[in-house]
Amino acid sequence: MGIIAWILIGLLAGFIAKALMPGKDPGGIIITMLIGIAGGLLGGWLGKVIFGVDSIDGFFDLSTWIAAIIGSVILLVIYRVVAGGRRSHA
Repeated sequence: MGIIAWILIGLLAGFIAKALMPGKDPGGIIITMLIGIAGGLLGGWLGKVIFGVDSIDGFFDLSTWIAAIIGSVILLVIYRVVAGGRRSHA
């Protein structure tokens, strides 16, 4: 898959991850989209390392989308924990 396909999958995976985990995020929509792109890469890497499968078979492959969404959810949780703790409660 090309870089444009990765960006599209990441953007949509970030959107889906945000829908699965509603709530106020410390960042805006741009941060959520960047988390989605990075989450797609993380999900593909984890699928290969943990399960030994090539989860990045194609744009319309279900395993590609599942890996990207799981990676995005993981990064969104980490981001909420890290960035949420830095906000001041003034």
